[in-house]
Formats: sequence, C-alpha cells, structure tokens
Amino acid sequence: MQDWKDLLGATFGITPDSPEQQALETNAAPPRGDALTLQGRRPVHIVYERKGRGGKQATILTDFVADDNTLRELATTLKHTLGVGGSTRGGEILLQGDVRERVRDLLAGMGFNVR
Repeated sequence: MQDWKDLLGATFGITPDSPEQQALETNAAPPRGDALTLQGRRPVHIVYERKGRGGKQATILTDFVADDNTLRELATTLKHTLGVGGSTRGGEILLQGDVRERVRDLLAGMGFNVR
C-alpha cells in the first residue's frame, strides 16, 4: 500500500524526502537557549530597593545575558515558585517584596552564579 505522500509525489513528479533528511530539516531551526546556558559563569546580581517605589519593597535581578523571551520564562518560573508578582524589562527581573534569600537559593540551585 502506498502512502499519500508517495502518491502525491508521483503525481507532481516530486521525490519524497528520506527520513534522515526530514530529521535534519526539523532540527535545523536554531535551538532556543535556556537562561543558564546563555549566562555562562557571569554572576547575576541581586539588588534590594525601596526608593522611588512609594515605600514598596522590590528585589531586582540584574546582569542577565539572556534574550527577552528566555528572561520572561525564567521570571515566570521564579514568580510561580516564590508566589510573588513581578515583571521583566531591559535585561532585569523585578520581583515584588524582599525575597533576596529565597531567590539566591533558587538561582544557585538552578546553577546560576549569584552575588
């Protein structure tokens, strides 16, 4: 029994790709890097801030190398794990509240170099 791809290829004179070639084409897309791989051994700095925020506490993670999408995914993971709100912009992750110690432990557990 012939596959529909074979029949279609025979109709239009197209040879079907080999499974090896199909695997190469699906793997040809550039891999999405995760934040840890992109960061390498560069340290991530944790800053505590209240000034300019109406007295509200904020923990800011700076010096990330990752792109915006990867950083957003990392921020989402941290926010869900810590149970806090926050945002991402300009290579920084802002987390609401004073969560310095918990963030340091989480990032160190993920393999980041934290200062």
